[in-house]
Amino acid sequence: MNSEKLIKLFEAFVKKDSDAFHKIAWEIIEDEKRKKHHLLAAQLKHILIENTSSLNMNHIQQIPPIPRDNEKGFRLLDVKKFFLDWNDVILSKETEEILKQIVQELEKENLLNTYGLKPKRKILFYGPPGTGKTLTAKVLSSVIGYPLVFVRFESVISSYLGETASNLRKIFDFIEKGKWVVLFDEFDIIGKQRDDPTEHGEIKRVVNNFMLMLENYEGDSVIIAATNHPHLLDIGVWRRFDETVYFDLPDRERRKKIFEKYLKVLKKDKNINLNKLSEKTDGFSGSDIEQACIDALKNTILNGRELLSFDEVEKAILRQRNKIKAKRTGKYE
Repeated sequence: MNSEKLIKLFEAFVKKDSDAFHKIAWEIIEDEKRKKHHLLAAQLKHILIENTSSLNMNHIQQIPPIPRDNEKGFRLLDVKKFFLDWNDVILSKETEEILKQIVQELEKENLLNTYGLKPKRKILFYGPPGTGKTLTAKVLSSVIGYPLVFVRFESVISSYLGETASNLRKIFDFIEKGKWVVLFDEFDIIGKQRDDPTEHGEIKRVVNNFMLMLENYEGDSVIIAATNHPHLLDIGVWRRFDETVYFDLPDRERRKKIFEKYLKVLKKDKNINLNKLSEKTDGFSGSDIEQACIDALKNTILNGRELLSFDEVEKAILRQRNKIKAKRTGKYE
């Protein structure tokens, strides 16, 4: 990338000069096209076009000091800003309707308050891996306009007695200081059943503390817990959430849409049939299909071919199917 243009891009951002920022951004996209970096150019163009209406360079939320654990000094969370919309995630109609109502409730909070009602702010996402739970949290963060807080469980969980509960308290104290979408991913780590015979007393205390903190939270942030293993969660945890949202494996029509989304960056051979690809990926998650598409695109680009062929995508699907089998059985063919 041209270093001079990169410097100008940063200068435009710092000076909040939106016109100059977009002008230079478009120049960079055209440069990448000339270099035949089609995938990168398409991604940059998508970010710029789809999110221009969301981009407000004059609004920067002040971020309080990031809390750290006492044991090793690791950060307990990360704060990131995303510029996505509903087109960036492919969900079932029912799931999307539930999520859009949550956003609508937040947008019309004052109206609800006049009737003594409150918007839903504590949400549990559950379902198989790779079905869009984390991506949906990013989309909600973008649509609502709040930065996304990722809780880092590898730092939160401590070997010291009482330290994990203390770390959770630090996280909730941080949340109280702003408006965020907070994601507790792989939530089953701390939401485990208290009567699990394999766990010691410390886990029970952590679960009790978390449920109490969640129940008592009345701030402006949206708290999302996501798990691939809902059967591991304590029954008491479920009752603390205002809404539970199930993310299922994509059906045939959604699989077709996922292929359309990820294969659009390259010209496709006329023999590519998205319906057939959808049929061949029954049981795949959205993440599995995405990975197969990326694999096929990379091989096409690296081999200097202009068109993406059906055979290339089919081979990528087979490789991904073997990976899925290896994860489930420990065997690879």
